[in-house]
Amino acid sequence: MKLNPLTRYSLRAIALLYLFVLLVVPVALIFWRSFEHGFGQFWDWITTPAAISALQLSLLIVVIVVPLNVVFGVAVALALVRGRWRGKRIVEAVVDLPFAVSPVVVGVALILLWGYGGWFGGVESLGFRVIFGLPGMVLATIFVTLPFVVREVEPVLREIGTEQEQAAATLGAGGWQTFSRITLPAIRWGLTYGVVLTVARALGEYGAVTMVSSNFPGVSQTLTLLVSSRYTDDYNEFGAYAAATLLMLIALVVLAAMTLIERRADKKPKKSLILQEDLQPVPDEEESVS
Repeated sequence: MKLNPLTRYSLRAIALLYLFVLLVVPVALIFWRSFEHGFGQFWDWITTPAAISALQLSLLIVVIVVPLNVVFGVAVALALVRGRWRGKRIVEAVVDLPFAVSPVVVGVALILLWGYGGWFGGVESLGFRVIFGLPGMVLATIFVTLPFVVREVEPVLREIGTEQEQAAATLGAGGWQTFSRITLPAIRWGLTYGVVLTVARALGEYGAVTMVSSNFPGVSQTLTLLVSSRYTDDYNEFGAYAAATLLMLIALVVLAAMTLIERRADKKPKKSLILQEDLQPVPDEEESVS
């Protein structure tokens, strides 16, 4: 449907105004309040022991969660796209569950499972604390970030089909060789995009983490928890703004990475990934003797 110029410009103006009011103004306001007393004061607030510890813990959670999500996300995507088995629709729904369930509910469920008196609460008697410790925060973050790798890799797998994988198999390639030389290069941009989304969500997660964290500074306090604690408990508005700005700066880096990945993926030419020199058929015994 072709729109007249007045309608077209009106829709653009409404969209820009909507984004300006809901996104640009709040972000700009936080930046302004963070640097209101100069860069030196901002630097002091983000280099306190509590802030450094919170940043290190947030990055540690990301380092643990991302590889696990990559391995299991790719495996689940392959199973959903390539496999034919009963219960696949149920698994599809379970993968999307974190999109529908509130993160706070996830935290409560983890407490019921791993907390004192829970189904697996007995592990605490062995000296392994899950709830109010790093393992609980990692589990909560894994749950809320689970769909990103799966949902970014799955459509790429459907698009590339199985022709090249089957051709590699006829040339004598094994399962791992086919995956590493054919499938993985084909899905690398979708996988990278899913990793970037996982990093962004893991850094900014609050609801599920706050339920399973003790929120002690230097022990189990992430950057998001530090922002909340400074604002609500310590009544330190400028310290909260500084920590929030640090989170936003990291988010901007992630956003730039996402944009770069999208552009490179769009410009990447599609070509056959089968390398004849890598996947040579096994010669017959008669030919080798002659």
